[in-house]
Amino acid sequence: MRRGLVGLALCLVVVAFPAAEAPYYPAPGQWLHKTPAEVGMDAAKLDAAIEFMKAHETTTPTRDFADQEIVNGKLLASMPTERAATNALIIRHGFIVGEFGDTVRPDPTYSVAKSMLSTVAAVALQKGLIPQLDDPVANVIKDGGYDSPHNRLITWRNHLQQESEWEGEMWGKNANFLGTEAFGRGEMKPRPIEAPGSHYEYNDVRINRFSLSLLRLFKKPIPDVFRDEVMNPIGASTTWKWVPYTNAYLDIDGKRMASVAGGTRWGGGMWISTYDMARFGLLWLRGGKLGDRQIVSPAYVKMATTASAHGPDYGFLWWLNTTGKQWPGSNTDSFEARGQGGNVIHIDPSRDLVVVWRWSGQSSEGFKKVVEAITH
Repeated sequence: MRRGLVGLALCLVVVAFPAAEAPYYPAPGQWLHKTPAEVGMDAAKLDAAIEFMKAHETTTPTRDFADQEIVNGKLLASMPTERAATNALIIRHGFIVGEFGDTVRPDPTYSVAKSMLSTVAAVALQKGLIPQLDDPVANVIKDGGYDSPHNRLITWRNHLQQESEWEGEMWGKNANFLGTEAFGRGEMKPRPIEAPGSHYEYNDVRINRFSLSLLRLFKKPIPDVFRDEVMNPIGASTTWKWVPYTNAYLDIDGKRMASVAGGTRWGGGMWISTYDMARFGLLWLRGGKLGDRQIVSPAYVKMATTASAHGPDYGFLWWLNTTGKQWPGSNTDSFEARGQGGNVIHIDPSRDLVVVWRWSGQSSEGFKKVVEAITH
């Protein structure tokens, strides 16, 4: 019998895995649709979520905005004659999987504009116009708005977290929200003003001061900055507009410019379609990145979606869900841009989901039902 090594076969198997697909982002004027099954969702449950959303439209504001001054006080800018009915886009893995209503009509989106101002601030930081977020604004803004001993302590971060406690008046509205004619049902009671950075208060007058400070940094209208640095790169339409107050014009280096508001509480503000809001939301879902271009830095996205010390789960002009209490059923890393009247961009990174629901009456429940339709 022959002994020894008869043969030894060594087999090296090389398994080739397909390259991971790049995240989909819609080209300008285009947006691909997929079926629920193609993006890991249950069609029947998604249909049920959409029917729920259709049935729950806000009643404030009214379709003709007749209650605007009653709720918010004296208008400072124009309003449309009417708004659209409730409508929505549901985006999974970047693809449209659900849609209803008039999603191409530019409507006021109220305080969703605050999250857009946050994005403009990100651009300012990246360009070095804001040296450090914890620097006092008074270091670079010399228009008298930060001259008082109290206001000169306010930092850029304080503004972004709505903890500035800025004192003064902007465009005829006082920062304390005192006066029924000026503020309607939104009038506040007098209270002691705290040190900057120590107290959260949702306050449009202070946000309007922040917007003016950004204008002075860029020396260029904020809508133009937002168009050039954000909306054009992400393929948004040209139908959106940021409408200023009639009395918010000033001279910047010899040029007449308007300072835009962070909402539509007193008219004007950002008028935008649901589709364009969805593109903006998708940019933030993707961590501020569009293809190979980083429009908003990852560091800023992380800071913006981290809760401040004093806010109610609030970041840099973005609403958060870090405690899971804002929107039960949504992941704790989800966040939202929210505006009065139920204008909401809901972003859930863990589920690769963006839902834009306009004029919604029960947004949290609607988003919960959409999440329940996800199978994998």
